[in-house]
Amino acid sequence: MFLIPNESKKIGFGFYLLGSLVVILINFLGQIPLVVAIFNSEGTPDPDNPMAVLNGISANYRLFLLLLPFAIGVAGLWLVIRKLHERPMQSIISVREQMDWNRVGFAFLLWAAVVILFFGLEYSLHPENYAWNFNPIPFLGMLIIALLMIPLQTTLEELLFRGYLMQGFGKIIAKPWFAWIMTSLIFGSLHIYNPEISKMGYGLLVFYIGTGLFWGLITLMDQGNELAIGFHAANNLVAAILVTADWTAFQTNSLFIDISDPELSLSSFGELFFFYPILFLFLQRKYKWPSISSVLFPR
Repeated sequence: MFLIPNESKKIGFGFYLLGSLVVILINFLGQIPLVVAIFNSEGTPDPDNPMAVLNGISANYRLFLLLLPFAIGVAGLWLVIRKLHERPMQSIISVREQMDWNRVGFAFLLWAAVVILFFGLEYSLHPENYAWNFNPIPFLGMLIIALLMIPLQTTLEELLFRGYLMQGFGKIIAKPWFAWIMTSLIFGSLHIYNPEISKMGYGLLVFYIGTGLFWGLITLMDQGNELAIGFHAANNLVAAILVTADWTAFQTNSLFIDISDPELSLSSFGELFFFYPILFLFLQRKYKWPSISSVLFPR
């Protein structure tokens, strides 16, 4: 069972707290170059735009520095799993003997196609909201950084939340629904410091928590992280390449700039309440998953 793997040592939840603190500490160490760059830049704080302090750093260098802590965090998580828990990394990836790259690739291509399709639809309906931003040399530099480092960022988050912490909460109560809810709430709540929240309000946290619920559910249903890893990587990578805005966490040398004034509305949750359920039913049929109740509430 993925929630409580056979390889798991007989250690309590306290070890998972310790392991989480180690990963957080290593992540903080990875932020030192960004802090130094901020102090040496000419960016000025703006209460209406939390990202303004980073404006004194060139876009590609800024992207690299923002992603660097996650790349270092992958090494920290490996250290925790291998040395603290004395388990193979595969134990927080899936119940399969090795990572199923076909699942990763399928989820990546599926969600990338969906994101591109709906951006194209949005652009065709409201072209006035976007400005063409393509500049070959900066774009190429951004593309290299994004391709190398965004998958590390998204994979770390998936393995940490939908792997390590989900199994950790399984140590408290061996109930999949409990681990699913707790990790999704923590994952969504950590986005409270994103600049998008300052721009669109705390209601946007519903979207982040809901996305965590979707990725957590498919992880439990599929007994592994591969699908969630693919979805998450496609979501962040395609967004970084396609469109940026001065109020987003990742401000990149993307193809387009969103120049609209965003607001939270019911349409903002269309992905959460419409597309995620459709995707789940499709994946359930493709991979022949059992019912949700039998996975979340096993007898």
